[in-house]
Amino acid sequence: MTLSPLTSPLLEGVTHGFFTRAGGASTGIYEGLNCGTGSSDQREVVAMNRARVADIMGVEALAGVHQVHSATAIVVEDVAARPRADALVTDRPGVALTILTADCQPVLFADRAAGVIGAAHAGWKGALDGVLEATLDAMEGLGADRGRVRAVIGPSISQRAYEVGQEFLDRFLDAESDNGRFFANGVDGKYQFDLTGFGLARLRAAGVAEAEWTGHCTYTDAERFYSYRRATHRGEADYGRLIAAIRL
Repeated sequence: MTLSPLTSPLLEGVTHGFFTRAGGASTGIYEGLNCGTGSSDQREVVAMNRARVADIMGVEALAGVHQVHSATAIVVEDVAARPRADALVTDRPGVALTILTADCQPVLFADRAAGVIGAAHAGWKGALDGVLEATLDAMEGLGADRGRVRAVIGPSISQRAYEVGQEFLDRFLDAESDNGRFFANGVDGKYQFDLTGFGLARLRAAGVAEAEWTGHCTYTDAERFYSYRRATHRGEADYGRLIAAIRL
């Protein structure tokens, strides 16, 4: 099976893809294109999967970060380095920026006129703390204009699958009372959180030209996507990681 990355018309003209499980060499609970070096999958198999992605992206190596659910965005200086951060930007042609996810939002950014791109890992904590805005700030440091930036959120957990408790809701309300609009009543006193709706709202409030979510839910589509929450509910020992990539 060949790799089947999802793309967005908002990023037309920039090489990019939100990769699915298709075309990978991993087996068992990781079956497919597991690109997570932090998983317990066989290292050589993960390396093979990542090499396939690099080939599709037209590069020898993939730039990434050691993701820690922070609001830190870095400018890529060394493709081989893995600094602790959750977003990375570049203006260098031929550098493929990558983010790993398994329910959190993978967000790809591009200002084609300036020749600046970015990629962010935006789970609830990173998004609440400002990782999307930090990515735009870092892009502007390289000459981008957020008023020209197009941003796309890839496969993420959808609201119908994201059940949270009162403490989670309170944390968002403490940050901004208007955040209540991203929560719907669930069952047994729980709530359903709209992570991608929250991400889109933050991007638009930050002043991007356009923003969209691809509309794919990681939790409900096990054939195409890995999901941390689904793996937890199934009692599985680990889970694979999806990769999103972008390059000039």
